[in-house]
Amino acid sequence: MQSDERRALHKHYHDKQYGFPIHDDNELFCRLVLEINQAGLSWETILKKEPAFRNAYHNFAISTVAAYTEADRERLLADAGIIRNRLKVNAAIENAKAILILQKEYGSFEKWLEHHHPRTIEEWVRVFKKTFKFTGGEIVNEFLMSIGYLQGAHDDDCPVHKIIVKQQPMWMKK
Repeated sequence: MQSDERRALHKHYHDKQYGFPIHDDNELFCRLVLEINQAGLSWETILKKEPAFRNAYHNFAISTVAAYTEADRERLLADAGIIRNRLKVNAAIENAKAILILQKEYGSFEKWLEHHHPRTIEEWVRVFKKTFKFTGGEIVNEFLMSIGYLQGAHDDDCPVHKIIVKQQPMWMKK
């Protein structure tokens, strides 16, 4: 990928996605799966593969992913368009199942997140480790920052920060 394409890829994520509140459970699940898959890799790799992830995981439809069979696991592990790591694939499927339980109990994944807000990052990590698979400190931190639950996605003088503030991200509601 040429440097102009790289810049455009990062700029789009920075300007349109990173730090913006997400209110759709499937998109929250998408972001969690992408953050998990980024572990040990560059974010650029994940951004380049996002369309393949969306295709492979049925656009992150939680109920569909939660119902995946062993054949689906093997399909994902054979898909060169995504990250073919058994632990990460299993985490996506098991986390979809966990989100279905949260949706029944809280009404939505988003409402579960809201229920636990505000917390320190250490408290968030404990909650995530208790609830989800493959969610260490860096993954939880980046997930929460990327969806507007933790401050710091953008510097205060960044023009995107001003756009996000108008959307009242959760980090502003303490």
